[in-house]
Amino acid sequence: MNTGKTLFAQLMDFLPWKTFSRIVARHGGDSRMRTLSCGEQYRAMAFAQLTYRESLRDIEACLSAQATKLYHMGFSEPVRRSTLADANELRDWRIHAELAQRLIVQARRLYCGEDLDLDLTNAVYALDSTTINLCLSVFPWAHLSLSVILCARHNERTGACYAEQSQKSIA
Repeated sequence: MNTGKTLFAQLMDFLPWKTFSRIVARHGGDSRMRTLSCGEQYRAMAFAQLTYRESLRDIEACLSAQATKLYHMGFSEPVRRSTLADANELRDWRIHAELAQRLIVQARRLYCGEDLDLDLTNAVYALDSTTINLCLSVFPWAHLSLSVILCARHNERTGACYAEQSQKSIA
């Protein structure tokens, strides 16, 4: 019997949940939703990102396979595909944007004293894009050419991370 926290729960402990709760309350994020709270939606989407889930069905299947651990991961009940789809569609995007801004401020404080070997006067942000293959019958808007059907997932990176990756790709 496992008595410790799951790795996912340990990662989620690093997030400022009190700040997230204040942001959710400010934007009314948990109103009109009976089952899936904003925190659980965030956990489900973070789990999907960390485990490379490709669809809502994939997220649901993977979380259902861990049914005995869901409570310890921060879920009050199993996450259903339709509930997650509704939450993703109806919740205010500004909740997650504001949380991201708070996390950026937190990260800046952590790295403010470190020399990053960059001669920059302002913060630099780079946008990284990863392509995801899509089924054309389900996503007709994704048609670029006959051979390529995809969309892009974007990740924001700071200048230090981008410069480090650029140097690796040049070498």
